[in-house]
Amino acid sequence: MSSHVKKNNQKPDEILVEIANYVFDYKIKSREALETAKNCLIDTLGCGLEALDYPACVKHLGPTVPGSIIPNGTKIPGTNFQLDPINGAFNIGAMIRWLDFNDTWLAAEWGHPSDNLGGILAVADWVSRTKVSNKEKPLQMKAVLEAMIKAHEIQGVIALENSFNRVGLDHVVLVKIATTAVVSQMLGASKEQIIDALSNAWVDGQSLRTYRHAPNTGSRKSWAAGDATSRGVRLALMTMKGEMGYPTALSAKIWGFYDVLFDGKPFKFNQKFGSYVMENILFKISFPAEFHAQTAVECALILHKNEFHKINKVEKIDAIDYINITTHESAIRIIDKTGPLNNPADRDHCIQYMVAIGLLKGNLTAQDYEDEVAIDPRIDLLRKKMKCIEKKEYTADYLDSNKRSIANAIQIFYKDGNKSELIEVEYPIGHQRRRDEGIPKLIEKFKVNLSRQFDEVQSKKILEKSLNYEILEQIPVNEYMDLYWKN
Repeated sequence: MSSHVKKNNQKPDEILVEIANYVFDYKIKSREALETAKNCLIDTLGCGLEALDYPACVKHLGPTVPGSIIPNGTKIPGTNFQLDPINGAFNIGAMIRWLDFNDTWLAAEWGHPSDNLGGILAVADWVSRTKVSNKEKPLQMKAVLEAMIKAHEIQGVIALENSFNRVGLDHVVLVKIATTAVVSQMLGASKEQIIDALSNAWVDGQSLRTYRHAPNTGSRKSWAAGDATSRGVRLALMTMKGEMGYPTALSAKIWGFYDVLFDGKPFKFNQKFGSYVMENILFKISFPAEFHAQTAVECALILHKNEFHKINKVEKIDAIDYINITTHESAIRIIDKTGPLNNPADRDHCIQYMVAIGLLKGNLTAQDYEDEVAIDPRIDLLRKKMKCIEKKEYTADYLDSNKRSIANAIQIFYKDGNKSELIEVEYPIGHQRRRDEGIPKLIEKFKVNLSRQFDEVQSKKILEKSLNYEILEQIPVNEYMDLYWKN
């Protein structure tokens, strides 16, 4: 019956057209964006490799039907799986998001634009292997880096002025939108087809934030982005087969996205699409912590050195009157949690838990969210002493496009009237303003993550191909992905 449906001749929503024009026509000229995309690529893949040490992640990986063999399929890094591009996108997407350690974008809506790498790599690898099998030239890694920049930009610019969390929707809706747009172009779509695919992505049911908040915080938040990026791939592939679009998917009265899910308000934009988001992306370099708490953990590590002798035992914690965490509004709304924390997904979104670990251990790793660490009674004793206080200047600077700080400060007050030094950190080490300090540490993080899954010889081969942009951009995608595969 669908073959008899006539093409809809309505004028498409403007934002659909703008995204399609950007994906189809915009040329990436920013060297800073390309270099940052290279760093983002290795950091994101490294996060996925670390996640392979966690059975809760690994159980979701592999073919949907055990034993399935996909000719020219996407190779999943750190494994021996070779999958169709839809499932490949889910696998890669789930891996890179599992530990909450990949990049972050903070604005009216927050999120992790490198989540789109699941769909981008899966499609680029599958397309490249298919081309090679047909004796055609494969895609080069430059196409992946440029697609990353555009996906970051689409997700990030929409997020600047439009809050999906305030209407109960999860930020992974923007992963689905961005992935749909850039992989459609990678598959050879026309502008009209990109618009059609995008319209289907907006019409799709959108994820609620239920799984990110008490009393339902759970592990879905670790695979939700993999689900979203894989859905983007599926919709793009359906469009390439001729599936129709819905031109006013956003603006249609009563039934469109705006009226049904966005309180009837159209999206607002304060800038055009370019390469701004990739240039200003935030890296999680030192801690797998929800980004609003990154500077709080940095503060806690400094206080650990200065105050640990006063707080390392239960009886010494009793001498603390209270601990002030001075922060910004978004942190209070998202990660200010009291009461029981039921699982790792709950703990890595609790600023008090992260600060307590930092104060006690002088570090914070993914293992610190597991049950065997959480049973330490000192953690909850410290949490009960903590108060989160909004500082209006921190909130204003968080939203200032020229600053985009993520400031936190911590001070400990004792019952005897003494107090610690007030420790304040305005910009985390992964911030654009601290690139010179951060990138060498990001590369070290990548090296450590490579060593988790590969021997020294294979790790060295990956590093040789990854750290120099001029080398990386020319490598065929399938050959680069082969470097990460386990036979």
